[in-house]
Amino acid sequence: MLRVLIIKPSSLGDIIHALQVAQSLRAQTGDVEIDWVAAKTFAPLVRACPVVDHVYEFDRHGSIFAFRRLCSEIRQKQYDWALDMQGLARSALILAAAKATQKGRRADCREGAGLLCPNKPELPPKGDKAHALDILLQFLPLLGCRAELAPEPLEFLHADNPPWPDDLVARAPVVMFPDSRVQKKEWPGFYELTVRLMKDRPDLTIVWAGSNGPEPELDWPEARFVNLLGRTKLDALPELIGMARLVVCNDSGPLHLAAAMHQHVIGLFGPTDQERFGPYPLDCPRHTILRAPDGKLNLLSADIVLMNVVKGLEG
Repeated sequence: MLRVLIIKPSSLGDIIHALQVAQSLRAQTGDVEIDWVAAKTFAPLVRACPVVDHVYEFDRHGSIFAFRRLCSEIRQKQYDWALDMQGLARSALILAAAKATQKGRRADCREGAGLLCPNKPELPPKGDKAHALDILLQFLPLLGCRAELAPEPLEFLHADNPPWPDDLVARAPVVMFPDSRVQKKEWPGFYELTVRLMKDRPDLTIVWAGSNGPEPELDWPEARFVNLLGRTKLDALPELIGMARLVVCNDSGPLHLAAAMHQHVIGLFGPTDQERFGPYPLDCPRHTILRAPDGKLNLLSADIVLMNVVKGLEG
C-alpha cells in the first residue's frame, strides 16, 4: 500500500483543488492511504471527503508547543511520500518533520520553503501563471501518475443537522454566495439580482449562503427565500451545493467546490485573473465566467448576470 501525507492547511478553494488531486491519485493507484494536514477551520470539510483517510488538525493560532505536538503526532507514522502543497514556511516545517521515504514541495513555494526540500514537480507550460489546479496536478507525475483529474465529481458525506428546511432539496434552489474572503472580490449586485429573480421567476427558491455578507432586506416567505448566511458550517456546504439547480458565486471557495462537484456555476470575477482562479476546467460547459469591466465588480451590471442566470436555468 502506498502511504501519502498531503500538507494543505488552507484556504477553502486551494483545499478543494488539492482534494481533486488526491482523488486522481486514488483513482490511478488504487491501493493508497491518504492522510492530510488541514487547518482547524477546514478540517471538518476534509474529513467529510472519503478520498482522505485521516486528518491532522493544524491550529495556526496555537502556541509553538501545539505545533511541536502536531509534528510529533505526524512523526508516529512512516509515509512513502509527503507532499507540501501549501508552499509556505510553516508547511515546509511540517514537511521537514514528517517521516517519509520521499518528499515533494511546490515549485512556486514562498517564504524560503524550498530550502528544506529540493524535490519539486515541474510547473505547467504557462509556469506560475497557470491555473492554480494545473500547478497542483504536477505533483502526480512525482508519484508515477498522469497530471489529470479523475472524471468523477468530488463527493462528500452528509453533514449532521443541516440548517435548512427538510424540503429544500426537492425545490432544487438557486444557491448564491454573496461573500468572499476578500471584500474587493464581492459583487455588490446580489440583492438586485435576487429581487428581480423573485419577481420574474415565481417558481424559484433562492438561497443565500456563506460565512458572512450583506444581510438581505427581503420580505419573502421561506418557501421562496432561505437566508443561510453565517449559519452553514463548512462540512454542510457540499450537500447544499449538491442540491442546487444553479450556483452563483464571487471568486471564492464555494465556486471551486461547485465546479469540483460538477455543478452548474456562474463565477463573477473582478480584480482576480479568471485564467488562474476560474472554475476548473475553464472551458467546461457547466461553467460560466463573467468578467467585470476593467476588473471593477461595481461595473458588472445585474442585467448581464440575470441574463446568464436565466440562460443557465433553461440550459
